[in-house]
Amino acid sequence: MERRLAAILAADVVGYTRLMGADEAGTLRRMTDLREKVLDPIISQHHGRIVKLMGDGLLVEFASAVDSVACAVAWQSGVALHQAKNDASTILQFRIGINLGDVIVKEGDIHGDGVNIAARLEGLALPAGICLSGDVYRHARGKVEVNFEDIGAQDLKNVAEPVRVYRIVPDGSAVAAPAGSASLAPPNKPSIAVLAFDNMSGDSEQDYFSDGITEDIITELSRFRTLFVIARNSSFAYKGKSVDVKQVAGELGVRYILEGSVRRAGNRIRVTAQLIDSQSGNHVWAERYDRELNDIFALQEEMTRNVVGSIAPQIEMAEMSRIHSEPTSSFSSYDMALKAQALFYDAMRMGNQEIARQAIETADAALEQDPRNTTALWIKAFACAEAYLYRWTSQPGSLLKQAVEAADQLLEIDSSDPRAYTARGFAQHFQGKHEAAVADYRYAFSLNPNFALNIFIMAWCESLSGHTHEAREHAALGLRLSPRDNEITLGIAYLALAQASFADGDYNETEKWAKLAVQMHPKAPIRRSLMMACCVHQGDLQAAREHQDFLASFSPDFVPSLLRGDVTLFSNPEHNASLVEALRKATPT
Repeated sequence: MERRLAAILAADVVGYTRLMGADEAGTLRRMTDLREKVLDPIISQHHGRIVKLMGDGLLVEFASAVDSVACAVAWQSGVALHQAKNDASTILQFRIGINLGDVIVKEGDIHGDGVNIAARLEGLALPAGICLSGDVYRHARGKVEVNFEDIGAQDLKNVAEPVRVYRIVPDGSAVAAPAGSASLAPPNKPSIAVLAFDNMSGDSEQDYFSDGITEDIITELSRFRTLFVIARNSSFAYKGKSVDVKQVAGELGVRYILEGSVRRAGNRIRVTAQLIDSQSGNHVWAERYDRELNDIFALQEEMTRNVVGSIAPQIEMAEMSRIHSEPTSSFSSYDMALKAQALFYDAMRMGNQEIARQAIETADAALEQDPRNTTALWIKAFACAEAYLYRWTSQPGSLLKQAVEAADQLLEIDSSDPRAYTARGFAQHFQGKHEAAVADYRYAFSLNPNFALNIFIMAWCESLSGHTHEAREHAALGLRLSPRDNEITLGIAYLALAQASFADGDYNETEKWAKLAVQMHPKAPIRRSLMMACCVHQGDLQAAREHQDFLASFSPDFVPSLLRGDVTLFSNPEHNASLVEALRKATPT
C-alpha cells in the first residue's frame, strides 16, 4: 500500500436534497457552473487535486496544509461573489472541513483516518464556514490572513480520540471564555450571546428544532459587521441550566443576551424570544410567533429571519440611546460614530440642516481617531447623500462626492460588508447609475438577507428604476422582517410602494402609500413631492400647494432642483416627466 502525508479538504453543499427537490435541473446546472467557473480554477491555483466527486460534495488533496486553507478561504469568497445576483432561494453554500494526516492511496483514491476526520470536520462547519483540525491550524496560523477560533476538543463519530478543532471566524463573530470563568469586559461594539432556546414541548426529540433555530440565529447575526457574536459552542455551554443573565453576560463578555423557548402543541409551534440588556436588566425587545407546523425547515428559516431581522435594529437603537446619556469627554471613535448615527436620524426626522452638519462633523471626528471606523464611514456616506438630496448646501455636488468617497473607503476596508454596497448604491442612484445601484443593493442582500435597512432602500431604488414588481416584494419583506423598526426606516417601505404605484399610473394607490410614508416622516422631500404630484394628477391643486409650502419650509430648493433636472428620481423618462410636470403645475411661478 502507498502511504503519504496529505492535507485533505472535504466539502458538501448545504441543503442539497432540498434544493434538488425544489429544482433538480436548475441545481445541477448551478453546481456545474460553480465547478467550471469557480471551484476548479481555485483548486488548481492552490495546487489541489480533486480526488473524487460525491454527488453534493468534493474531496480534494493538497501537499501543503497552508495551500488547503488558502484554497478553502478563496473557495467560500469565490462562491459568494459568483452568486451575488442570484435569488436567495437558489444560492449554493458549502461546508468545508480540512485535516492533515496519513492517507492510503489506492487507484487514485485516498482512504484512512485522515480522510474520515476531514469529513467529520466538514459536518461541524456552519453554512459557508470552514473547520480545521489542530494539525492544520498549527501549519496555517500566521501564513493565511484569517482569524481562527478554538472551539475545543471534539468527539467525532468513529474517531477514537477527541480532535482539537478550529474554525475560521468571519469578522464580527468571536468566542468568549468558557462558562464559570472570570467576568470579561464587553468589546467596543454591540455584543450578544444567543442562549440555546428551551424546548418546552415535553419531548426531547424536538430538541433538534429549538437547537436548529438557535444555531441559525447565531449564524445570521454573525453576518452583521457591527455585532460581536458569541460562537455556538460557548452559548450552548449553558444549555439546560438555570442561569442568571447578568452572570452569563459577564462570563461571556457581552452586553446583550437573547433567550427564548419553543413549544409544540399538535400541529402548531410557538416560539418566544426576548432580548435583554444585561447591564440595565431591561428587556429591549420581546416577541411571540405562532405558526402552523407544515414544512418544519421552511418554518425554522422563517422564524430565524423574523427574530434576526427584528433584533438587529433594536440593538442599534438601544446603543444610540445609551450614547445619548454618556459624557462626550470620554468618547472613543466607536462612541462618536454612534453619536453621529443618532444625530443623523435626528436630522432626518426633524428636517434640520444644522443637525445634519453636526452628524457629518461627528463622523469626521470619529474617523480622525480611527480612519478605518466602518460605522463612521457608513454614516458619513448616508448623511452626505441625504444632505445632497435635501439640497442643504450651495454646492450639493461636493456632498455627493464625499458620499461616494466614504462608500469607496468602506469597500476598500471590507469588501464583504453589505453596508458598503448599500451606501454606494444610494450614492450611485443620484449619479444616474440606476442599474448599478440596484445591483449593489442586491449584492448587499446576498451578503446579509436579514439586513432590513438595505431591503427597504433596495425596494425604494427598484421602484424608481422600473422594477416595480420586485420593489413591492422587497418592501413587504422588509416590513415583515423588521415591523418595529424606527419610523424613518419603515417609511422608506411605504415610499417604495408609493413610487411603484406612481410609476404604474395608479394614483389612488400612490396617495394611500404616500400618506403613510409622510405620517412616518413628515419632513422628507421625496415623500412630499410625490404627494404634490399625486394631488395634481387627482385634480386637487390646493392640497398640492399645501404640501409644497410645507416642503419649502425645510428643503426650499428640492422641487426647483427637480424642475431644473439637477436631481432625477425616476430612471424612466416618462415616469420622471409625469412627476416633474405635475410639480410644475403645483409650484408658484
